[in-house]
Amino acid sequence: MGQDDRAAPRSVALLGLVVLVGLNLRPFLTATGPLAAGIRAGTGMTLQGMALLTLVPMGLMGVLAFAGPWVQATFGARRAMILALATMAAASFARFFAGSAEQLVMTAAGLGIGVAIVQAVFPTILKRHFPGHLTVVMGLYSAMLMGGGALGARLSPLVAEAAGGWHVGLGWLAGPAAATVVAAALILPRGEGRAPVASIRSATLLGRPRTWLLMACFGLVNGGYSSIIAWLAPFYQERGWSASASGGLLAAMALSQGIAALLFPMLARRGRDRRGWLWLTLALQATGFAGLAAAPDLAPALWAASVGAGLGASFALTMVVALDHLDDPAAAGALAAQMQGGGFLLAALAPWVVALLHDRTGSFAAGWVLHIISIAVVAGLTARLAPCSYASALASGPEARQMPCRARL
Repeated sequence: MGQDDRAAPRSVALLGLVVLVGLNLRPFLTATGPLAAGIRAGTGMTLQGMALLTLVPMGLMGVLAFAGPWVQATFGARRAMILALATMAAASFARFFAGSAEQLVMTAAGLGIGVAIVQAVFPTILKRHFPGHLTVVMGLYSAMLMGGGALGARLSPLVAEAAGGWHVGLGWLAGPAAATVVAAALILPRGEGRAPVASIRSATLLGRPRTWLLMACFGLVNGGYSSIIAWLAPFYQERGWSASASGGLLAAMALSQGIAALLFPMLARRGRDRRGWLWLTLALQATGFAGLAAAPDLAPALWAASVGAGLGASFALTMVVALDHLDDPAAAGALAAQMQGGGFLLAALAPWVVALLHDRTGSFAAGWVLHIISIAVVAGLTARLAPCSYASALASGPEARQMPCRARL
């Protein structure tokens, strides 16, 4: 059997793992919103306390993303992935027994640690094994990530109603995570061992304005995501919706994310300039947030789907743009990890800020308006992401002092 004959089944198996991993990275976040009333009644958490269930894991996703290159160099990509997925399974299982707000936040921290390591390591593996199909594979990964969010939002309240409480509605996610641990152990090539630290080190990347620009774009957009998954269901519960109905709306939002995350990278795969597509994703987000702020009862499903499609497509395309900047898989993965690191730290604050605005104004509308302003900022920053600027933006020495390219859309 030739090398190509062996490579094809391995690639198919790895694509299957992309599906499984992606489906496990968001349900624990989207499950808490529909179950918020039960969680608050059982633990006594305030609205700002509930925000910690999103803020803590996303903050950890940010902090630990900076350690991605070190994790790969120390433990190896395969071992890091397996340990991270096992941490997620253990933290989800612990939610069966979490009896206080503090314990619930600790499980959220465990989940955040596991997800952070996966998100820092997995893009490097994908760029290495699918160099010619990166946009499609990243689209699949992003779509499954968002699809997992839809499953968490829809199934968790149903499981809680059927099985007797929010503990089960959160804890059942240990099962899929454990299954993915086994799949990763079987599928990930054993050659995914320790690797040399990326040729462009973290300190070097942090010294480049382009890295900070990518962080800002990623963070401000994903701040919208963290706010939506935390507060969309409670927003409509305040308007009289049930936990199941509001969870269904959140699931519809996440489903539109998944579809857009898969579709947009495929549409944008011709050429390297993704800015026009990125602006379209921002327009979709702005439309949805404006609808939520000004006329939430007019077309809830439309507003949720518009926000979701914009967020999902933007996530996938921004990941592709970061990986496009550098040809070396390790270096590109390091840049993507840095972008996620700073970005998730920024995004983690959004649910808490929205909760604070709610306490001050008595409504979530001010929070939705805040995200419209953030979208406008990202639209301006996106103009600088011209492909002809990639090389000089991250170069050192005389190349770094080149004049910016004359970008064409």
